[in-house]
Amino acid sequence: MTIGAVAKRVGVAIDTIRYYEREGLLPEPERRASGYRSYDEGAVRQLRFIRRAKDLGFTLEEIRDLLALSADRKRGVKAVRQRARDRLAAIDERIVELTRVRNGLEQLIEACPGHGAPEQCPILRALTGQEDEA
Repeated sequence: MTIGAVAKRVGVAIDTIRYYEREGLLPEPERRASGYRSYDEGAVRQLRFIRRAKDLGFTLEEIRDLLALSADRKRGVKAVRQRARDRLAAIDERIVELTRVRNGLEQLIEACPGHGAPEQCPILRALTGQEDEA
């Protein structure tokens, strides 16, 4: 398959495939006599793996580890499970942080009358660090 055909099947940009190759997430494909890349079904499977892992929040470095572990028949599944647990913990931490930020922003919105002088706006005061001076 050509790089364009693979990109279309997986739903990624051609530049993304080239980037994954440069980053070592996808093996360098064979080249045709014309110099064009030639991909097989294995590349499609690996790209789908990468895409789904990204959708679950894994970083490219973590995906590199997952790809290596997926071939480890002895310890792979246990290690993959632990990586997934670690990712879940990081997501939970991010949710806590985002909830804190959301609540703070909600309070600022409720405190802002939506009219008057900009220097009296609680949102602008918080963004400029002036909320401590009130």
